[in-house]
Amino acid sequence: MKRRILSLFLALVAVVTLVGCKKTTTQMDLSGTYTIKVWAADAATGLFEQQIAKFNETNDRGIVIEATVEATGEGDAAAAMINDVDNGADLYCFPQDQLARLKEAQALQQLGNAATNWVKENNDGGAVLAATIANKLYAYPMTSDNGYFMYYDKSVITNAEHLKSLESLIADCEAAGKMFSFELEGSGWYNAAFFFATGCHANFILNDEGTVIDIDDTYNTPEGVIAMKGMQKLLTSRCYNNSSNAPASFSASTPSAIVVSGTWDAPKTKEALGANYGVAELPSFTVDGKSYHLGSMSGNKLIGLKPQEDVTKAAALNLLAQYLTSAECQEQRFDTLEWGPSNKTVQAMDKVKANEALAALAAQNEYAQPQGQYPGQWWDLTKALATAARNAKTDAEISTALKGYKDAIDALLNKVPASPTNGPWGVIGGGVLGNWDADHTMSKQTDGTFLSDQTFDFAAGTEFKVRLDGDWNKAIGNAEGGNFVVETAGKYRVKLTVTSSDPLAGTIELVPVEE
Repeated sequence: MKRRILSLFLALVAVVTLVGCKKTTTQMDLSGTYTIKVWAADAATGLFEQQIAKFNETNDRGIVIEATVEATGEGDAAAAMINDVDNGADLYCFPQDQLARLKEAQALQQLGNAATNWVKENNDGGAVLAATIANKLYAYPMTSDNGYFMYYDKSVITNAEHLKSLESLIADCEAAGKMFSFELEGSGWYNAAFFFATGCHANFILNDEGTVIDIDDTYNTPEGVIAMKGMQKLLTSRCYNNSSNAPASFSASTPSAIVVSGTWDAPKTKEALGANYGVAELPSFTVDGKSYHLGSMSGNKLIGLKPQEDVTKAAALNLLAQYLTSAECQEQRFDTLEWGPSNKTVQAMDKVKANEALAALAAQNEYAQPQGQYPGQWWDLTKALATAARNAKTDAEISTALKGYKDAIDALLNKVPASPTNGPWGVIGGGVLGNWDADHTMSKQTDGTFLSDQTFDFAAGTEFKVRLDGDWNKAIGNAEGGNFVVETAGKYRVKLTVTSSDPLAGTIELVPVEE
């Protein structure tokens, strides 16, 4: 990953500051043809192509965008950009929780003053906050619907009062032989619902570089124990299914009666359930005689721009991003895909207010906490809490899991200064390593090398890197600077030999592990 030259970046910001202003005598000449790559969700690629064509027809700056629009999910787009900015898309959609990581990877172009004002004037306050780090904007809000609620099958859940009670819903699913799908063990985003229900929170304070400088986390409290006991009720039920894919879950061989997901699943879920399509806010659970309404994270999807060396292209891309996030385009995406708008004008439209899924999300948002910025390690640590809740037999075991979580959180701040010889080094990649989302720990050996704590069952072609302290600017792959590629499938541990104080000077080996 190449470092961006500071002087170039400052020049770029100065140019982008002009974007969004009315025509003046100092306005840049942006006329010309720009060839770009765009990443958008599969369902939206056709609409993005149409909207870019409309931009070409209607902009008054002589800008012609020749775009290749590739189907890339928001989470996948963020991971791919973080891994390889230079080969990433010029314009891409991503969820707000990836903002800090993308900024740290130098994959986002900061918005200038005029563009910032345009975003603030046209979008709701939560959306503006979602695109902000240290009072500076780094993306354009595209939706305000990145939260979750409950889809249900009306032929199974026939008593509307049961929608208020997790215990009643579990009983209905078990009686019908249907599943209750809630991605608790696969996502800290979803299992936060139980912690937020009891009043817990996890807030990370970031500096201008997107680095964590303070943590306010209350998971390791008596309220956290209650949250995990509530989670246990579903995790240990025979109806539990660890999924958030509503259309697939309702159509599975053993179908679900309930799926916790978001508005992105609404059109296909309607097709799957037909007349039995139902939506509702999340229920409450009861522990020791007290009821707790499940919370959620509320958030946004954003459009980011890759920093450009050509400042005129950067300015043209900003104008395109403004158009793609304008009221016109957000209304089109609502009409076609039922995406919830961040634009205040579109939010006020009667047809938007009447949408069932968005109404359920709005009701659930009364119990939601705005999604903040989290380091990659946090997501892995919170996923592990759900598994600990499922396996725990006593409150003491739950408390032990929460104490371990808190120690790991504290270690994000209170650790030996990172260096090539001290570490910490971690393995990050695709395949069994995940979706380039988090580092897998490596421990220092007596000979000074680092070895992955885990054994990985690699498929041939799996790509990964090792990086120092989660820093993409200190990531090692192959000798050419690209990803390390597994040539022969097998079970291995990853070994790193650090050859100097240069964080990019090291070699990777695969150490076979016998069965």
